[in-house]
Amino acid sequence: MAIKNATDQDFAQEVSDGLVLADFWAPWCGPCKMIAPVLEELDAEMGDKAKIVKIDVDENQETASQYGVMSIPTLLVFKNGEKVDQVVGFQPKEALAELLNKHA
Repeated sequence: MAIKNATDQDFAQEVSDGLVLADFWAPWCGPCKMIAPVLEELDAEMGDKAKIVKIDVDENQETASQYGVMSIPTLLVFKNGEKVDQVVGFQPKEALAELLNKHA
């Protein structure tokens, strides 16, 4: 499954079904750039078990403020539209896989 870029308009729809990892990021953020390839690998490994959605906080401030995102990268885990977990800052792939598997 490819990583999807969400917007304020379609974010709720993107996280409404199943297990979703939402990456709140910005193009100027160093740790966000570091975590991008980690998310690509994780996406390939998780397959259909989980979906990964990226949302640019500069372009989608409404969603970022709705979820109280103060620093990036912030990764929120959603299960069927409900926020069930959150981590802030760069995370190794193993930690992110564990985070998702905890809610699978």
